[in-house]
Amino acid sequence: MPFPFHPHCVGVAVLSFLSCASSGAWAQATPDAPAPSLGEITVTGNPLGASDLIAPTTSLSNEALLLRSQSTLGETLNGLPGVNSTYFGPNASRPTIRGQDGDRIRILQNGGSAPDASALSYDHAVPVDALVTDRLEVLRGPAALQYGGSAVGGVVNVIDNRIPTEPIEGFGGRADLGYATGNREKAGGVVLEGGTDRYALHVDAFSRNSDDVSVPIELGCEKPGHLGFARKICNSANQADGGAFGGTLFFDQGWIGASASTYRSNYGTVAEPDVTIGMKSDRYAIEGEWRPGGFFSNVHAKFSRTEYKHTEYEGPLPGTTFANDSNDLRIEARHRKIGNLEGMLGFTSESGRFSANGEEAFAPNSRTKSNALFLHEELGTSWGRLSFGARTEEVKVQSLGDPSNPEVTRFFVGERDFHPSSAAFGALVNLSPQWQLTSNLAYTERAPKDYELFANGPHLATAAWETGDPNLKVEKSTGLDLGAQWKSGANSAQVNAYVTRFSNYIGLSATGNVRSADGELNPPPVETADGQLLSPEVFADYVYHGVRARFTGLEASGNLQLLGADGFSRAADGSTLDLEWRGDLVRATNTDTHEPLPRIAPWRIGSTLAYGNGPWTARLGFDYYAAQNRVPPLGDRPTEAYTLWNASVSYKMRVQRANLTWYARVDNIGNALAYSATSILTTTVYPNAPLPGRSLKVGLRATF
Repeated sequence: MPFPFHPHCVGVAVLSFLSCASSGAWAQATPDAPAPSLGEITVTGNPLGASDLIAPTTSLSNEALLLRSQSTLGETLNGLPGVNSTYFGPNASRPTIRGQDGDRIRILQNGGSAPDASALSYDHAVPVDALVTDRLEVLRGPAALQYGGSAVGGVVNVIDNRIPTEPIEGFGGRADLGYATGNREKAGGVVLEGGTDRYALHVDAFSRNSDDVSVPIELGCEKPGHLGFARKICNSANQADGGAFGGTLFFDQGWIGASASTYRSNYGTVAEPDVTIGMKSDRYAIEGEWRPGGFFSNVHAKFSRTEYKHTEYEGPLPGTTFANDSNDLRIEARHRKIGNLEGMLGFTSESGRFSANGEEAFAPNSRTKSNALFLHEELGTSWGRLSFGARTEEVKVQSLGDPSNPEVTRFFVGERDFHPSSAAFGALVNLSPQWQLTSNLAYTERAPKDYELFANGPHLATAAWETGDPNLKVEKSTGLDLGAQWKSGANSAQVNAYVTRFSNYIGLSATGNVRSADGELNPPPVETADGQLLSPEVFADYVYHGVRARFTGLEASGNLQLLGADGFSRAADGSTLDLEWRGDLVRATNTDTHEPLPRIAPWRIGSTLAYGNGPWTARLGFDYYAAQNRVPPLGDRPTEAYTLWNASVSYKMRVQRANLTWYARVDNIGNALAYSATSILTTTVYPNAPLPGRSLKVGLRATF
């Protein structure tokens, strides 16, 4: 289902919407009606819709999301408490949470599975764009059993309202235009929604186009047409577009809706000057809710099918093709209150078929099937709330080898069955109207992934020969999170301390050996006819295996109003000045060897001054990243400390029935040279992949 959107098309559409809005063409809109939006209740890790959360969760929406959005999900969320990014250049990055990445971080779309190939390899992008996203929610820690063992590190939920869950009266939407100087990015997006109390419709489209990214130093480039040195990351251009349509029918006892969406992207992988990835992801979803009354007050079900595929091109020639087709079914039944006890039962079923065909297929074709039952219960008390959750799964992982090339015999062919089970307890204590304490204790089991079991081949993104272990056992961990929150008017503070111990942490570790391109271990030099010795092309040898590990950390954030109703003084014109502050640290150790685990972020602190005066807002802040010298002896490179300064300004105005937000944002004001400790690029292609340099982004959002 192709969506042939292009930047100029989106731009024309945006200008058309603005023109119609300013002339009052939206007949069903009212001048003071806000644009349709989701409620402010956090949904991730909060199945019963409580207003106070036990598990630590952070959300971004509206202007907060607009002013920090980047071209990738990882970079958009980077800087939130406990959240970093894998940063494989500006086009592919996945969130890391509390030092954990890959398949320990579950990325969801509207609470349902949205598979891709981003956890398999750092150079594979997540098919999500903030231009058409309403809200991002990040659940930190292991207390999300309803999302499975792959959520042991945390959950990122992308909420886009493509299947409206509430009636929409009238017609409205939003339109965005933006331009950034650092990569000459041109981006635009449109979201339209409308309906009555009986039906609701949603349509969105976006397009993003950018050139190579500017950096503070000169870097070499061997890309045809770009030979030489420049202050650019070679092969970092990107073009992406997509869209969706969906609708919902409402009836007296519930609703049912469906949506279809697509994402297309073509981007450079930055680790190789002539390699690009052409990606497409199509997703079809059905979702509904039935309120039968009786013991089960609410039954919620959703089914989705995702068809993902990308091809890696070497110049104009197609190379390895990765595909991942999957189905996801989720049913939740909420029971009525029994005294002060309320809760829900759930069932999930996921199936997927992965394939990798070509010379760089380092993992075999495989099938994965999983079924799970889970329970979540909460007990209200006079002093707060208690929660309990449990989950049991049945997972089957099957390796099919490489059917497209019978000559490839290095892959294990066979099947493994796993039966992970997990349980969690949580508590929230109201000490006073301003103070709350929270705690979460979870025991989690995770079944190994197909590539952890069966990989055996050269992986260019990590510059390594990766070998799985078909005999891996279930990964087991116990996590404890303690939190305290204080809020008084505009002033607030939150702090969380945590520790997670793994008895069988499945990690990818360097052996200190090398392999040739055909898999030979420690190949000898080749002697030529004239007696010269030539070293063969080699890859660092890495293996997946289970070790004991420990993650400990601390996260803190808050707001102090300096000027305003809750500040030290008040301004006559009603302006406000707030100091937002934040900081986090994580320490991860292989307790078998007492060595650090790889790609762990250093401690960091930051703060932002936020000024508001009527339609004007202005922000100036910094984030300081300490040096990371605590790295394993094989495979990682230490990184130096750096500070990134950022600023933004926005102005809101009303034109007829449209609300306009003009904004400008400057990233990395000081044009600091920085390398990410959580990026594999810092080790594999250093120094050719620093973080982006200074960039100015200007944009306009219209809501109506």
